[in-house]
Amino acid sequence: MTTTTHDTSLLQAQWQSLSTVLEQLRLGQCQVADLAAHAAQLPELRAALPERFDTVLNDLLDRLSASALFGEESCSFSQKDLLDGLQSWLAHAQLRLGLAA
Repeated sequence: MTTTTHDTSLLQAQWQSLSTVLEQLRLGQCQVADLAAHAAQLPELRAALPERFDTVLNDLLDRLSASALFGEESCSFSQKDLLDGLQSWLAHAQLRLGLAA
């Protein structure tokens, strides 16, 4: 789907809110569960993107949840790398939807 079938201002707001929660997680102001719950509450953003975006987002969130449960040292997933992956996902979603920075 393209942004022509979706409200661009709503997509921009949802994209920005997810970006904000990711930054809060990086700063230790929220938990991984907060990010996952927030991402689940963005149906318009997720529906506006190709299905593979949702698959990648779910995979990143699952691995982040695992890293949070087991701790950085005992988990094969680096939380920093996963957060970087989410930042990359956001950048690709922004480009795909033609959203402003």
